Amino acid sequence: MSEDLAADQAPDRAPDRAPGRAVEEPPPPPPAPRPRPRIGWQRLTLLPGVVVLVAAATWIWIANADLDSIAENALAGGTVQLRLWQHVRLTAISTFWVLLIAIPLGIALTRRGLSKASPAVTAIANIGQATPAIGLLALLVIWLGIGPSTAVTGMVIYAVLPVLANTVAGLKAIDPQLVEAARGIGMSAAGTLLKVELPLAVPLILAGVRTALVLNVGTATLATFGGGGGLGDLITSGIQTQRMPVLVLGSVLTVALALLVDWLASLAELVLTPRGLEAE
Repeated sequence: MSEDLAADQAPDRAPDRAPGRAVEEPPPPPPAPRPRPRIGWQRLTLLPGVVVLVAAATWIWIANADLDSIAENALAGGTVQLRLWQHVRLTAISTFWVLLIAIPLGIALTRRGLSKASPAVTAIANIGQATPAIGLLALLVIWLGIGPSTAVTGMVIYAVLPVLANTVAGLKAIDPQLVEAARGIGMSAAGTLLKVELPLAVPLILAGVRTALVLNVGTATLATFGGGGGLGDLITSGIQTQRMPVLVLGSVLTVALALLVDWLASLAELVLTPRGLEAE
């Protein structure tokens, strides 16, 4: 009892600091650095600016050139716009089918049941790209006839290998322990594929898509020999009639379109690649 009373009457124990001195607050943590923007202004403006300047200079030169009736007929009546639109459409349709075929097939070839067939399927796809494009198109014309669908079929066969090979390589390069860890925490096979494997394989897959796009732009110039139209019509017309302005315009537009497509694909590759996987 007396001990309790003595404890109550005892003065409060002073804190462990000097009397009259304020407690120093710890400094606030530094603000987290803002993530570096993935796309700088140089990447956004430099290449398209150069392409637009070259295309405009070519158009001005042709507009001021002394064209004869043959060259004027080859470029008149919205022909250039029509051929350019046909070229873009051929590239877009063929790339769509390449993605629809190559990515699911590449995923299937990395699963346990079909992994042994991966070398054989890749070898077959390699045959399509190893065959000269003009020879492949000629064979398809004999088999399927003349028309845009024949040109699209040839472009798909020619461009399927980069996307297929990169999809298989990207999925096989993933550390198996990561997949086992995802399955160990209860993720399903589909969930592991969508949330772990595909995000890690995205850089390689997008690199293959970018290659396929550029290949399709170049191969689409050969669609003219299968009745598919495109800028190849201007190029062949310029060669056959020996009209340099027509040939130069078709060639410059093809190169400009390939550069712009590659630029757009590079931007998509930067945006869609998960942070932490960007190439330094």
